[in-house]
Amino acid sequence: MRAPKTPNPAEDLRGAGLRVTAARVALLETVREGDHLDAESIASGVRRRVGHISLQAVYEALHALTAAGLVRRIDPPGSPARFEGRVGDNHHHVVCRSCGVLADVDCSVGDAPCLTASDDRGFAIDEAEVIYWGLCPDCSTARST
Repeated sequence: MRAPKTPNPAEDLRGAGLRVTAARVALLETVREGDHLDAESIASGVRRRVGHISLQAVYEALHALTAAGLVRRIDPPGSPARFEGRVGDNHHHVVCRSCGVLADVDCSVGDAPCLTASDDRGFAIDEAEVIYWGLCPDCSTARST
């Protein structure tokens, strides 16, 4: 399931209080059209749209868009950070231990956060992040043959 696409990423940037630039619009479009992309893949997508952009500029824009809630950063252990446009619904992810493919998993039960900590240590919890690990269908099939 992908994030609902808005007709104008520039409006989303303005609404988040961010300056609208061609690079930021291209970056937001790339992330929303992609599927859990890493920064290098995002930079390539932005370059196809607007020409040259440094990887550092991509990281800076990703940081700003993540802080504004327009992009979500996913940090699976042992893998580079990935970014997605599906935000605000507290969904989770499943990662293949073999090939690293990553996919969305909707929250299984209840409202966000869908997990209740046994001891919240006094925190006001507003999000639960779960990463399920296993083998994707392709890797499972390859391993069984």
